[in-house]
Amino acid sequence: MRVKDVKKVVLAYSGGLDTSVILRWLQTVYKCEVVTFTADLGQGEELEPARRKAEMAGVKEIFIDDLRETFVKDFVFPMFRANALYEGQYLLGTSIARPLIAQRQIEIAEMVGADAVAHGATGKGNDQVRFELSYASLKPDIKIIAPWREWDLTSRTKLIEFAETHQIPIAKDKRGEAPFSVDANLLHSSSEGKILEDPAIEADEMVYQRTISPEDAPDKATVISIDFEHGDPTAIDGVRMSPAAVLTRLNELGRANGIGRLDLVENRFVGMKSRGVYETPGGTILYTAHRSIESITLDREAAHLKDSIMPRYAELIYNGFWFAPERRMLQALIDESQKSVSGRVRLKLYKGNVTCIGRESPHSLYSMKVVTFEEDQGAYDQFDAQGFIKLNALRLRLGAAQGRNGGKL
Repeated sequence: MRVKDVKKVVLAYSGGLDTSVILRWLQTVYKCEVVTFTADLGQGEELEPARRKAEMAGVKEIFIDDLRETFVKDFVFPMFRANALYEGQYLLGTSIARPLIAQRQIEIAEMVGADAVAHGATGKGNDQVRFELSYASLKPDIKIIAPWREWDLTSRTKLIEFAETHQIPIAKDKRGEAPFSVDANLLHSSSEGKILEDPAIEADEMVYQRTISPEDAPDKATVISIDFEHGDPTAIDGVRMSPAAVLTRLNELGRANGIGRLDLVENRFVGMKSRGVYETPGGTILYTAHRSIESITLDREAAHLKDSIMPRYAELIYNGFWFAPERRMLQALIDESQKSVSGRVRLKLYKGNVTCIGRESPHSLYSMKVVTFEEDQGAYDQFDAQGFIKLNALRLRLGAAQGRNGGKL
């Protein structure tokens, strides 16, 4: 990309060392006006220092947006309606935040007349893909600047040297190598790199920031209830809450009971395997609760179909295709399945475990009259099973007669 091609760029800006260097680098190399955008997704950090740093760098247009409710309502909850797990374990806490950040960047770019956007994702990770696929879906003509793929600042030492040369304030703890990197939002925290790179070595307890150790959790179980309406949680212990408030409260409960830790080696979209330590306390509780209310409200074949598409849906989010037509199509199917997913689930939280101990719904398909071991008063004719079994066995008998399925007559 030629430098003169960019006049104004919206930078996804945290105020940390990397994005502070990127800010000055854009001003120096591209000689363009930089607009900063900082998203509050519930990462638990004070955001005003980012504003002050941007002001010190001469930025005239600074956006700091509280997106917590939007994040949970329009991104996290739709994903949880699908019970999405990447590679059977990961609740996609980082993956689901990127499309929202990208969406807001594009909105700001249109508001301020910017012709480019920039992000601080490295050339080795998934986030560069997630950001840029989202940009392409939302504004295909926007220019994209990915400094980590362009500059020669390839080490922490070079970043610090650049910062010192350009009078960028550096926190004392940034002058040494951080033991691992952290990304966080209201759904989860993700730790990776440095001391976590060897998957054979157990993660040190200092890595965990969102949960206490299950061994240190209370010896008495915590029992809670979660109310659902059309697949989304609306109340905890009978108290209605906003989406962000629900997840915040579940995080508190999960933290106190050592719930939501995951040490995972995953397959990145760019081709390599990586080891990450994730903490998703509230999300882990929500996942169990949602599956529990679905167990009594979803038709068998609808539930099985939904489970069969889940890996594909999760992979789309992980790989950055939130705004792709296929994800939207799957979401429509998933949302259709949730029309009757309403009711209450009771859960027991104990030393890292989440156990469903009760579920009820006005739309329940569970019939005690049918399943009872006592007299069912004609609700189910057991003789009907004979014909059912005989018809299902027909193809097996025909196959066995031809010696095709290993059977003998």
